[in-house]
Amino acid sequence: MKNPDNHLHQETSPYLLQHADNPVNWYPWNSLALELAKTENKPILLSIGYSACHWCHVMAHESFEDEDTARIMNEHFINIKVDREERPDLDKIYQTAHSLLTSRPGGWPLTVFLSPENQMPFFAGTYFPDERRFNMPSFREIMFMVSDAYTKRKHEIEKQDDSISGVLQNISSHTPNNDTLSTLPLDLARKQLGSAFDRINGGFSKAPKFPHASMLERCIRHYLFLRSQEKQDTQAFEMAIFSINRMAMGGFQDQLGGGFFRYSTDDNWMIPHFEKMLYDNAQLFALYSQAFALTHNDFYKKTVLRAAEWLLREMQTDEGGYCSALDADTDKVEGKTYIWQPQEVRSLLTEEEYPLFARKFGLDEPANFEGNWHLHSQLDNLQLSAFFNLSVTQVDQLLDSSIEKLLLHRNQRTQPGRDDKILCAWNALMIRGMSMAGRYCNRADFIDSAFASSEFIRNTLWKDNRLLASYKDGKAHLNAYLDDYAFLLQAVLELLQAEWRNDYFTWARDLANSLLEHFEDTDQGGFFFTSHDHEQLLYRSKTFADDAMPNGNGVAASALLQLGLLSGNTDYIDAAERCIRCAYNDLSEQAISHCSILHALELYLEPGVIIILRGKQIQLEDWKQLIDCRYIPHIYYAAIDNNCEPPAELIDKKPVGDICAYICEGTHCLPAITDRDAFENYLSGLTFNENS
Repeated sequence: MKNPDNHLHQETSPYLLQHADNPVNWYPWNSLALELAKTENKPILLSIGYSACHWCHVMAHESFEDEDTARIMNEHFINIKVDREERPDLDKIYQTAHSLLTSRPGGWPLTVFLSPENQMPFFAGTYFPDERRFNMPSFREIMFMVSDAYTKRKHEIEKQDDSISGVLQNISSHTPNNDTLSTLPLDLARKQLGSAFDRINGGFSKAPKFPHASMLERCIRHYLFLRSQEKQDTQAFEMAIFSINRMAMGGFQDQLGGGFFRYSTDDNWMIPHFEKMLYDNAQLFALYSQAFALTHNDFYKKTVLRAAEWLLREMQTDEGGYCSALDADTDKVEGKTYIWQPQEVRSLLTEEEYPLFARKFGLDEPANFEGNWHLHSQLDNLQLSAFFNLSVTQVDQLLDSSIEKLLLHRNQRTQPGRDDKILCAWNALMIRGMSMAGRYCNRADFIDSAFASSEFIRNTLWKDNRLLASYKDGKAHLNAYLDDYAFLLQAVLELLQAEWRNDYFTWARDLANSLLEHFEDTDQGGFFFTSHDHEQLLYRSKTFADDAMPNGNGVAASALLQLGLLSGNTDYIDAAERCIRCAYNDLSEQAISHCSILHALELYLEPGVIIILRGKQIQLEDWKQLIDCRYIPHIYYAAIDNNCEPPAELIDKKPVGDICAYICEGTHCLPAITDRDAFENYLSGLTFNENS
């Protein structure tokens, strides 16, 4: 029976709809709920989570579905439920508040109690159990304690509110640095990455181990940056490659279906937290595509291909957008879809396939996940070839046939729930990832998929030169955030390298102009996370550190630099420099956590190379391949057919014969190149491929 006082039934967020039948009198975050808290003088119980989160489900089953617990919540609080994926603005604020109140990092579910007058947090935690457990008080105990404190110690809470408010306001205040920008932050990041590196298992932390794609890309780019200056740092390259190998071989990757899980719960990348998030995979698609272009190692290509085929198969809607996530749980059991028993696998494979598969994926070892086996590998195919006295080709064929059979069987099981809302920022990250996968792996269907997603955004979420953040069930809504604009600008520029379209160049300029108009801090530089006309919250966040996603300021600065060099519009370059200068002081201590803005600094210090190809289609594809068989971070190119009239900014790049390349290094332009060998020699002088 539905609770008529639960106000989540009309929401589009799958996470909020998961709680629409709770006995809790939930409200979404809106003016009605906030005013009601003031009118009834009840503190707000704010619960933030997301649909694929395992511990969010646990707390929901234990507490929010329990009639007695709900009765306490409804009597003492105004209860607000927030999807952190739709409202990252609220999540950023209250995660920061949690850190201030507890001196611990946050996470999900996030549980915060707010003063009704000003929504200032006065008590915070994450998951609370239904009974005393894990050395934690029960959720009911917490609620009684908080309610009692609000009633009897309100003066102390108000005093704490003033203190927290001051800290929050200072967090986003950054003094621009007007010194000469240098490589010192890049060198500091490299030193810190080396200190944090796990030399046994790869990555930059102990368990839980997150992929930290931006840090791995920083290692690769630092290595290439020094190589371009005829210096060496092979250790930076080796840190990245070792980590990339370990992640792809472990259970952190879905060895059958492709794609990557959220993080590894152990040091060995063996047992993941089983949800699959679009934004994680998007960054890893790009990283493995870059690794393949740099090394030509087919292992990376196969990893990308399997991951991208999973995306096409399970995550892209008929409308073109990419869904947000797959749940960690199936039938309320974490990882149930993905685990195996050896006898089940044996029954599905031939006598020739099974021993090889079992050796490869750990079925001949003890169970590794609650009495079951989650597939992972510590042996490469060359080692298996020697062990079984088979050729590498035979090993590949047997493993591929085994994977095909087991995936077909697995797909008949109950599948984890899919969060099918379409988020602009996350789609933009994946558009970039799929476009890079398509370019470097020579897969036109991946590029087509990326264009389908971008067209969905342009037709559904782009209105009157402004973006909306979220879409589901025919409803597009929520004022977009910095990440939406920055990530989409970066994605559109990446797509233009895959296939030049004049209207996409115009769209890139419109996105950049809207970004500057609605988000730039014209006093200090950089960009606020929310637009100037956004709902007024406790404070306006402006940060430069990466978290699970790249930082919007860092991505915006890199994209504006690229667009400025491509278009010749120095306003974009100036805005990017102001952003870098605003962040520069932060880089003097924790450079390791600012890799996205470091990418922009590197591009500023080593001005990007812009290559405009003009030619007939056959020759264009040939010369594009000369670029795409390499990974050169500071190159940006556009391949424009001779029959296409380019935009005004590029109108001087006239066709010369069947093919030519116009090259500008920063603000210095070279004579046009019309000879294929000369063009290939030029590219070879910019980078170095590493075979591994």
